[in-house]
Order: sequence, then C-alpha cells, then structure tokens
Amino acid sequence: MNGIIWDVDPVLLHIGNWAIRWYGLLFALGFVFGIIIITKMFKHEGVNKDWVDSLFLYVVIGTVIGARLGHVFFYDWAYYKEHLNEIWKIWHGGLASHGGAIGITLVLWLWSRKYSKRSILWILDRVVVPTALGGAFIRTGNLMNSEIIGAPSHLPWAFTFVQVDQIPRHPSQVYEALAYLIIFGILMYLYWKTDLKDRPGRLFGWFMLLVFGFRFFVEFVKANQVAFESHMILNMGQWLSIPMVLVGLFFILWKPRQKKVPDKES
Repeated sequence: MNGIIWDVDPVLLHIGNWAIRWYGLLFALGFVFGIIIITKMFKHEGVNKDWVDSLFLYVVIGTVIGARLGHVFFYDWAYYKEHLNEIWKIWHGGLASHGGAIGITLVLWLWSRKYSKRSILWILDRVVVPTALGGAFIRTGNLMNSEIIGAPSHLPWAFTFVQVDQIPRHPSQVYEALAYLIIFGILMYLYWKTDLKDRPGRLFGWFMLLVFGFRFFVEFVKANQVAFESHMILNMGQWLSIPMVLVGLFFILWKPRQKKVPDKES
C-alpha cells in the first residue's frame, strides 16, 4: 500500500458522556485567532474596540447558518426537502464554504449598518484576513474527520483513509489547508505592508480570487461529495467558485469614481 495510512480518531477526548472532537476544536480556534487578529487591526487603526464582540457574534451566526444552508441547498436538497427537521442538525455534519462566504457577507452588511456606519467593504477587507486562516483550521478538521477526501492517487504522499476505504487518495484537505495558510500570509502582508486596506474592496477581492481560484483547481483532485456530481462537467464546488472568482476580479480591478470637488471661485 502506497503513501500514508490515515486512521485518526475524530474524537480528541471524552469527558464523561461529552466528546471533544478535533473538528469542533479547530473550528473554534479559527474564531479565537480571528478575534485576536481583528482586535489588533482595530487597535492599529484606532477603531472602537467594543465593536469586536458584536462583530464576533455576527460572524459566528453568518458562518454557521450560511455554511449549513449552503450545504442543504447546493449539495443535498433532494434529501433535505423530504427531511426538513434535519436541516438544523449541524452536529450530523454538512457545512459548505461557499454558503459560509455568502452568510458572512450578509451579516457584515447588517453589522455595518448598525455599528460601523461605514461601507461594508471596509469590514470585509479586514475580516477576510483571519477568515483565510480559519479556512486552514477547518480543512485540518476535515482531515481529522477523514472527510472531503481526494480522488484516487498513486503519488508517494497519497493518504489511505482507513475509515473510508483502502484506496490511496490525494490528501485534498492538506492541499487546501496549506493553500489557505499561504493566502493568509499574503493577506497579512498586504494589510500591514501596503496601502490596500485604504483602497475599498481590494483585500476582499484578492481573498475571493485566491481562495476560490484555488478551490476551483483543487476540485479536480477531490472525490465527488454527492452522487449527482458524477454527471457534471464541473462539480458543484467549481460552479460555485466561478462567480466568487469573478467578484474577486471585479473588486481588484474596480476603480471607484472620485467625487469632483468644485473649483474655488477666484
């Protein structure tokens, strides 16, 4: 058998009848580091630090609801339309990153109207930085769960997910986790070392282009998540990534009109 044998228990430890799972821990760590990074940004820019708590609450709600509904409607509506009571049972698994991106964007629009009173692009340009790091944590959690596996492969670093089957596969979770970690580093550099944070939509645009551009290509080495994808030229993840990439390109290239300042009378 080639490559790496992967047979990790998804449960980190048991406390009585309560189980702490790797995925849940890593998911939570993504938010913890996100709070730390956003707090540092707000302090650097002299922004009201009290906004952090409300921002955290909004992002958590937007992430969970958006990701869950994304999975329900994008990937498995044929099942859930017959089992509506299962939609909110997120502990049974089923979160989609594209839905999470949409959910976060919607709640940040609401947050901006209520708290910052600034353009939504201002907060999007900041939130996307730790979001990339959160993506790396989540894909690591998927690895610990032996889920979202890759297509069969004979490469020397192929993983055999014993809890799934005995076939060596691309460790697509590792590919994505490493890519999102690199993208996080790029966005941190762009925020701290360039003026892009002062150009509305630029950091958001680069996030969308890099994350979903990579997501489009990595799907070629991933196993289909649902049966209907086997009949598609591109899978659902790729079709959903295309508009995200186009949104990213738009904001990278977008040049907002400058308001004309009337000439002073002589």
